[in-house]
Amino acid sequence: MGLLRVIKKEDHNSAKIVQILNTNKQIKFVSLMGVDLGGNATDEKIPVELFKKDIDDFLYRGIQTDGSSVELHEIATLNNAKVNLLPDLDVNWYIDYNTELTDYETNLPVGTLKIPSFLIHNDKKVCSRGILQRATNNLENTLIDLLKKYPNLLNNIDINSVDDIEKINITSATELEFWVSTPEDKADLDKLYVSQSLKEQYWKKTQGTIRSALERTLIILQELGVEPEMGHKEVGGIASSISIDGKTNHAMEQLEIDWKYSSAIQTADNEIVIRDIVEEVFKSFGLDVTFKAKPLNRVAGSGEHTHIGISAKLKDGTVKNLFSPKCMNSDFMSEIGYGALMGILKNYEVLNPFVTDSNDALNRLVPGFEAPVCIVTSLGKTYEVPSRNRSVLIGLIRDIDNPLATRFELRAPNPLSNTYLVLASIYQAAVDGIKAVAVSNLDSKELEKEISKEAGETSFYLEKDRKYRDEENVFEYYTQDEREKLFGKSPATVYENMLNLDKYIEKVEVLKDNDVFTDDIINSFKVGAIERWMMELKNRVIQDNMDIIRGCKKMHTIDEMDALDEVVYNDIDNIKHELMKDTLIRKSLFSQIIEALDNNELELASQLQLVMKAKMELLQREYIQYKKNIF
Repeated sequence: MGLLRVIKKEDHNSAKIVQILNTNKQIKFVSLMGVDLGGNATDEKIPVELFKKDIDDFLYRGIQTDGSSVELHEIATLNNAKVNLLPDLDVNWYIDYNTELTDYETNLPVGTLKIPSFLIHNDKKVCSRGILQRATNNLENTLIDLLKKYPNLLNNIDINSVDDIEKINITSATELEFWVSTPEDKADLDKLYVSQSLKEQYWKKTQGTIRSALERTLIILQELGVEPEMGHKEVGGIASSISIDGKTNHAMEQLEIDWKYSSAIQTADNEIVIRDIVEEVFKSFGLDVTFKAKPLNRVAGSGEHTHIGISAKLKDGTVKNLFSPKCMNSDFMSEIGYGALMGILKNYEVLNPFVTDSNDALNRLVPGFEAPVCIVTSLGKTYEVPSRNRSVLIGLIRDIDNPLATRFELRAPNPLSNTYLVLASIYQAAVDGIKAVAVSNLDSKELEKEISKEAGETSFYLEKDRKYRDEENVFEYYTQDEREKLFGKSPATVYENMLNLDKYIEKVEVLKDNDVFTDDIINSFKVGAIERWMMELKNRVIQDNMDIIRGCKKMHTIDEMDALDEVVYNDIDNIKHELMKDTLIRKSLFSQIIEALDNNELELASQLQLVMKAKMELLQREYIQYKKNIF
């Protein structure tokens, strides 16, 4: 008999929970998992006997915690820090096992019941989970109201009347990419770059301990009920070696795991649990895992493509996709589909801060590497052939023979994006677009022309000077200046991205529709993101760059040198000094950034960060070429 991995939401009543815990003695602790605005999940250890004794209090009144332990800037303040954790009874609960500690009574690993919970301050749900809950409720309720008021929205969907609808289903799924390596191994960027360019690792067979860890992870996910659909090698990585005892040596590989769609909140919960499982399983096999968006320069970063769908369950038991048209051969989408997609595209400037809120995330979003930086979509060149344009921000995924499969794929998120807030902002933007389409009374053919308009053409909803659909590879077809003119200029630093929440006032109002996001929450998120950016830039990014610079040492000797070696290294040395070395008459770039941060000159620090990044990339390129010329 396998370990109990999940307690389904149908069993969330006091008597049933106590019965399950009494039957599974290896579960020794309970942890209420709230997710703050920074995406951090709380984890505490409550003895299971205490939980069972006061179970009704725990389930319906929650527990109190100190607001200083969670990221709720300017909400949970020193003079008003009380925050409650209240269990969510409408999602699955998972059991997290400590494989390094065995329960002496059952001889099984010690387990902790993880209960996803809301963070409540002044009787309001101020956490990521609460925001997503409000966003899904807003989308469901608004859709029903619009369908009643504007029945024309159903003209191109195989539903006769809104009265036939029993429930709106909002579904999502994410794809988790990550890098795996053997401890202490250093990356050979040249080998990784060449292997990636040749696509030598993509979809190749996993071997040794990496194969075992991946398969073990998929087995546990099946036991959890999240229904994994696939695990495979991604494009990044180099071939590892297998020792005579079967162990993997010198591994540096990128993997991906996909699982079946679920409700929005369950999807976000699953992602947190799955990241923990991946990390623990691979660690048990002696492997390191990183979910960083861009762990290595010049090599593919890790994305977490996020899929969004909306369907309706009818009273006769059938399910209809609200994005799919009646005839898949003659339309890309329904009117609701066009509205949702246009809403996401038009309002993306205020969605982007929630999608991309860290230095690491922005490092991934550079032209090339199939990383989306342009606010543009692809529908497909014909109705019969689905689009596979990987250069766009958000794509339409469709299967002409399966209308239920129609959905959107947002390609910008990464494994450490706060999926709760990403989905919540997407849904708010989708609502805005669907409202506009409903009022316009345009049919699907007219809406196809609208989303396909050229820059300079007017639209009932989309911005005049922007282009929103392109079937070309936008990185190869356009220059950078052309991309910025057509699709807008992407923020290059966290500070620039957060300024969008001040710059685009009308679009921020879309987030605030029906109090899903509030001024306090948006401000708290922005303050937290900027504080993390400042701290990371000063104490991590610059420190990491210092280590790289110290590693760029002179390698040639007098006996084996050519004049070229001396010239090239002198250039490298000049860059090193410019970046890092203070003198009596000049401050280094690092010192200038630190001084700007200390003086709260954030715009200057942001500009200098971009200069630093460009010079660090130049330094690393030149040093690689320099080393290649040394015997």
